[in-house]
Amino acid sequence: MDNRAIVFGASGVTGWSFVNELLRDYPEEGVWNRVVAMTNRTLNQEDSLWPADSRLQIVSGVNLLDSQEVIEGALREKVQDLEKITHVYYLAYKASTNLQQEFQDAVSMFQRSTTAMDRLSPALKFVVLQTGAKMYGCHLTTEHPTEYIHVPLSEDMPRLKQPYHDMLFYHPQLDWISEYARDKKWSWCETRPDIIIGFSIGIFLTLFATVEGHGVECPFPGTLKSWNAKSNDSSSDMIARQTIHLSLNLPAKQKGKGFNVADSKQPSTWSQKWPQLASYFGLKGTPPPTDPTQALEVRSYIKEHLSVWKPLEQVHSLKPDIADSSLVYPGFEHFLLSQFDFDRQYDMTKMYSTPAEKPFTEERGTMEAWGGVFDRMRAGRLIPKGAKAN
Repeated sequence: MDNRAIVFGASGVTGWSFVNELLRDYPEEGVWNRVVAMTNRTLNQEDSLWPADSRLQIVSGVNLLDSQEVIEGALREKVQDLEKITHVYYLAYKASTNLQQEFQDAVSMFQRSTTAMDRLSPALKFVVLQTGAKMYGCHLTTEHPTEYIHVPLSEDMPRLKQPYHDMLFYHPQLDWISEYARDKKWSWCETRPDIIIGFSIGIFLTLFATVEGHGVECPFPGTLKSWNAKSNDSSSDMIARQTIHLSLNLPAKQKGKGFNVADSKQPSTWSQKWPQLASYFGLKGTPPPTDPTQALEVRSYIKEHLSVWKPLEQVHSLKPDIADSSLVYPGFEHFLLSQFDFDRQYDMTKMYSTPAEKPFTEERGTMEAWGGVFDRMRAGRLIPKGAKAN
């Protein structure tokens, strides 16, 4: 099989895992002959932590906000064997404090990159667009539309109604590719992870153990309602594996379908996960305080103790400025741990029954998913290697 993948947004949390899984021959050896990792910032193989593999090409410096002509010229110049690319995994995203600009950029970047690959690679077989739980209005928190979107969240539920419909850039992205790809020989799908497991919790727990001491109680840094709310974790490795599975096996009749992607069929709660996560760092995870004024807040705690983190960077040769990175969306942790205080569990039936003759079967528990992220943070010098409990 001469499958060749290009991953847009390869240096992001999810994009990194796509490249990693492809290079590690998921789902089996011999499937992938080339992997092109498109990154916004310059990245070398050693720092990437991807396997040293002759099939990998890391390409930076292609600005997806340039004109169509410039983008196509840059791809021709930089990407080896561009005309043989078979699979496009689109995971790129450009955050902005100007929401209107962010909206316009998101739509333009996806349209231009997909148009370019369609024009430049006659071998193209499949395109993936990753969206997310915003499709169900989860980002609206207290205003999420329970009257027509309800748990478990399934892919056949209606789109958000106005005024929220036109505020979500996923909709014009999907409308565009639905029309553009209608008569194309290649297929496509959309994947919908929930909040993707990231690095902030690992930073917080490392710092808490350093400041407060190992073996102490670490209260959940959120609300009691969030503590008991049901959701499905979406770790980047499982998102990658499920998406790759779809891109290799999805029947033609399901072209353009959406799929929930998550670590397991069953939801979980922070009350189940937090003690396990805290234990990784030698802490005892406990519920949040009953008095909300006493609750911890992740970003505030990190900022308050940056003077403790700086010596950790030096002693353990950590990458600098990770703890309070400007790349973290302001207020993200508070949003996740406090404002997501309602059930938002996924219906995973579709993912685990597609295709009928060869459905996806793998599931991962809390520490398989989160522990893998923490292990990777240690290997990448984002947290000290001694952070894990003995």
